[in-house]
Order: sequence, then structure tokens, then C-alpha cells
Amino acid sequence: MINLKYFASLKEELGVTHEAIALPAASANVLSVVQTLQARGGKWQDHLVSDGKLKFAVNHVMVNVDAPVRDGDEVAFFPPVTGG
Repeated sequence: MINLKYFASLKEELGVTHEAIALPAASANVLSVVQTLQARGGKWQDHLVSDGKLKFAVNHVMVNVDAPVRDGDEVAFFPPVTGG
């Protein structure tokens, strides 16, 4: 299992702050986790877009979509944010 955390507007749009899912079987990296979640369809496909704006962390370290993910890891999703 891997632990997922969603932050800022992403947690509001998806309606969840965290969850645990089974590690994707094929090439376990951040991209495969995103694709697993996108396969849920609807809001998951709409908001988890790998367009370079969404940021990721594995075990509190910022990474790109090619970063490996292992059983027991925490993967966090950060949408673009603005402030003032």
C-alpha cells in the first residue's frame, strides 16, 4: 500500500485529504500512480492532469513523475497555488 495526500484546492475538488491504495503493478512511479487515479474517471481525470503544473512529493521530497514509488511510501499531490 502507498499513502496518498492531497493539498490545497486539489483536496477540495476531489473531496478527500488522504487515502491508501495498492501500489500500481506496472512500473511503479509517480506517473503510474497518477494514471491509476485518473482511471477512476470524472473529477479524478479532470484534476490530476500531468501537464507540469501539478507537483509531487515522495516521502516529503519534491520529485518528478519518473520518481519511483515503493510499498509504504507517501505520495503527496500539490496543485498550483497563488497568494498575495
